[in-house]
Amino acid sequence: MLDVRGLRKVYEGSGRRTEAVRDLTFTVGAGELVCLVGPSGCGKTTLLKCVGGLLAPTAGEVSLAGRRVEGPPPGLAFVFQEYGRSLFPWMRVGDNVELPLKQKDMGRARRRELVADALASVGLADAAGAYPWQLSGGMQQRVAIARALAYEPEVLLMDEPFAAVDAQTRADLEDLVRRLWRERGITVLFVTHDIDEAVYLGERVIVLSASPTVVREQFEVGLPAERDQVHTRVAPRFAELRTRVYEQIRAAKREASGAVRKDTPPLR
Repeated sequence: MLDVRGLRKVYEGSGRRTEAVRDLTFTVGAGELVCLVGPSGCGKTTLLKCVGGLLAPTAGEVSLAGRRVEGPPPGLAFVFQEYGRSLFPWMRVGDNVELPLKQKDMGRARRRELVADALASVGLADAAGAYPWQLSGGMQQRVAIARALAYEPEVLLMDEPFAAVDAQTRADLEDLVRRLWRERGITVLFVTHDIDEAVYLGERVIVLSASPTVVREQFEVGLPAERDQVHTRVAPRFAELRTRVYEQIRAAKREASGAVRKDTPPLR
């Protein structure tokens, strides 16, 4: 569904030149949930914006379902980290969710049907008439997710969407994403800096290096499809994967600071 080939992004301006992404190549299959994790400041958001057509890469290309991405494609939706800035505070929740649908060729009744279905899916069936500022942070992010779902995307890009909520809310939202992914069959590319979150959510994890970014490793998670916050996180396989990702990220930081690289055996 997503094909990223030789992606490179260089920022230039004010006498400075910063290579954020050096050479990234990976794919995401249709209906797959893939988590991208890497050190803070490694270029994860830059990568996701290039994938979503919000930034033009310096080199390389991104394809969605075989079509080259040269701007935001119609089959893709984005959920940002800062829900407070992505929702319009003067518009009611239902209107926020409906707004992108007005770009599609469909009647008002169909738009309202999609809005109601999306809000019900995230547990906010009764919130359509409220304003975003009347809701908690976790509920506001649910509105942002509902807006993306109502658009009926083929691919959902999520940029550290739970970084600004408390731990309990984060756990609930992680389970929400797993449930919606399974129910709707959407292809999800989820960017996070949280190692545990990447292992818990993903069917596959891609570990990035420090900036300028390349892929250090990618592997199948191999945890059961049915996961929960209590039992999954104490499973031996979870602990093994969490340790592996942590070691990779720690090695990436050492390399970025000039330490000698130490290769690790492939994960089986």
